[in-house]
Amino acid sequence: MKYREIVDGIFLDRPNRFIAHVDVNGTVETVHVKNTGRCRELLLPGAAVRLEVSDNPKRKTKYDLVAVHKQELGWVNMDSQAPNKVVGEWLSKQEFDLVRPEFAYGKSRIDFYMEKGEQKYLLEVKGCTLEVGGIGYFPDAPTERGVKHLHEFCLLYTSPSPRDGLLSRMPSSA
Repeated sequence: MKYREIVDGIFLDRPNRFIAHVDVNGTVETVHVKNTGRCRELLLPGAAVRLEVSDNPKRKTKYDLVAVHKQELGWVNMDSQAPNKVVGEWLSKQEFDLVRPEFAYGKSRIDFYMEKGEQKYLLEVKGCTLEVGGIGYFPDAPTERGVKHLHEFCLLYTSPSPRDGLLSRMPSSA
């Protein structure tokens, strides 16, 4: 996965979960934040950020905030869709017979369902939204959806015909 056009900026503040103010070459720009998580430990005033230039002239914002630099961690991808796109591209190059994104399982949607011969796999992918001591984590706040996913994965091992389950927490770097 590659971003089309990237510019650098300095993060100033985040008035709400959808937008941020970023200094781009001396001009304060309102940018779209591609991650609605808290991200308080990542989006700190003065942090270097990377922005993707939008190709839609009708948008309210010219840029999407896609990465932030943390001294202890390096570049952290802030685009909540990027980890699934990257993993989807990677899975398509593996030797699976079937790869299905957004697979309905129980009361959840799991990011990927794969088959290889008789083996069946479920994969949940997460991006990094919390940094503690130079290590990226997910989630950065309590999440009912995350708990629901964990319960669904636990059911894999207690059902009469369990599937192989894989829970992945993938920090993503820009």
